[in-house]
Amino acid sequence: MARGSRTGNRALVREASSALDQFKYEVAREMQLSIPADNYWGDIPARQCGAVGGHMVRKMIEMAEQNLAGQTAMRGRRGR
Repeated sequence: MARGSRTGNRALVREASSALDQFKYEVAREMQLSIPADNYWGDIPARQCGAVGGHMVRKMIEMAEQNLAGQTAMRGRRGR
């Protein structure tokens, strides 16, 4: 997000803000985007920024699915 932007997008859990920010940079590196040294993303095309967000969502869904699958497996073992 561009510095100074006031879009209203913010983490629902305040403590997660820094982790989400780190995650954004991790995904951008995986996509081989040049990460702005000054944290100003305004020079990066919207298409690329949107792709970073899309990849973040996919990875978060994958993590949630793995977490749910692990919980289901644990519940099945307890019932035996």
